[in-house]
Amino acid sequence: MSAFDLLLALALLLTAWRALASPELFRAVVLFIVFGLLMALAWARLAAPDIALAEAAIGAGLTGALLLDAVGHLRRGLRRKTPRRGP
Repeated sequence: MSAFDLLLALALLLTAWRALASPELFRAVVLFIVFGLLMALAWARLAAPDIALAEAAIGAGLTGALLLDAVGHLRRGLRRKTPRRGP
């Protein structure tokens, strides 16, 4: 096992923990996308290019885009529901 593999494993664990423990939705989604890209790199290092491509396309790309869209809808919905102050 090389130093790069150990660093990749550590980055995967740290990114997963930060994504789960993040109080902000947007930051958690971005960390989830980063985790998916790191996972794709890990699959490529394990000589599984088909799984690496699927992880990058579906895990990080499509799912990340859908989650970012959901966060945007949530933010717009919260802005509309906040009561206005004034006369």
